[in-house]
Amino acid sequence: MTSVRLHPSGHSVEVPQGATVLEALEKSGFALPNNCRAGACGECKVKVLEGEFDQGFVLDMALSEEERAQGFGLMCMAKPVSPELVIEWGTVDAKPKLFPPREGQPFVVTDRIDRTPRITELRLRPQRDAMRYWPGQYVMLGDPAAGVPLRSYSIANAPRSDGEVVLQITRQSDGLTSNWVHDTLLPGSKVKINGPYGTFIGDPSVETPVLCLAAGSGLAPILALTEAALRRTYGEAVTLLFSAATQDDLYDAGMMAWWSARHRNFRYRPTLTRGTPKDPKGLQGRIPTLLPTLFRDLSQHSVFVAGTPQFVADCVAAAKALGARSELVHTEGYYPQSPPLTPTADQLVSCGTSPPAAR
Repeated sequence: MTSVRLHPSGHSVEVPQGATVLEALEKSGFALPNNCRAGACGECKVKVLEGEFDQGFVLDMALSEEERAQGFGLMCMAKPVSPELVIEWGTVDAKPKLFPPREGQPFVVTDRIDRTPRITELRLRPQRDAMRYWPGQYVMLGDPAAGVPLRSYSIANAPRSDGEVVLQITRQSDGLTSNWVHDTLLPGSKVKINGPYGTFIGDPSVETPVLCLAAGSGLAPILALTEAALRRTYGEAVTLLFSAATQDDLYDAGMMAWWSARHRNFRYRPTLTRGTPKDPKGLQGRIPTLLPTLFRDLSQHSVFVAGTPQFVADCVAAAKALGARSELVHTEGYYPQSPPLTPTADQLVSCGTSPPAAR
């Protein structure tokens, strides 16, 4: 059996006889970008640093002769023929490299759902190419020409082949952008978004139990991360604790029930900070206070926390008090006017089909 080693993280993945590099990586939990899986689109193009491989039949438009000479290959078709293949992928901690953000991407609002009295969900479809992103990232939405400032909103779904992006936006009493979304945008509205931004993605190869903690619309990136993990048949336990003020503020209960029925390793526990839950066994109270009653030891867990900065800080402190390790704790705090987090050059995909950011 051959193996593929990821540089610079050093992670090694076994490749069964006859399997492609992409198939082996996916089976081991590495979410390498791909689309056609037939050597035609170039989405899974990476640089091979060491070793030999059979590239199979691929189109020149997806992998040029110049790129072949430079050592690039399409992993959806590549099969190792040497004992080890070393590819340039990810970063030191095995996080995937990020896609360059693009400005002014045109989308159409295809649906709008009022999830709670204060949270509206927008479903957006691209008018042109789909935006490439990783679960947990966010975009900037607004209309500066009309006096509506750009604000950041997390993507609430894992990437889809049709490019649909789901945003869950909380109305703020003094928020120009959130009020514009709630009062103005309807199915059929055309909008432009910038992105993707952010590094709230974790290590896709991690093999630990996962604990997700969210409050309010902080649930959005958690939904994307959870969907992506369950989609690739993640085997470890995944627990999602969602904090809401009242019963009316709980949403996506149907999706949670479906995930729970379909995936034995998934558990959803909502908690209310005000009011009484409908379920007699339901939780009440703030997540930081509840954690010690639900877990004895979090030293082996990967912990993802999203919500207001204070919520995030309190949850992280509570998790670390139970042994959670800093390198396995990932956070996303929602600041009122946070600027987009632009990736550095070493975090970006070095070769692919995404165009550079618009000027």
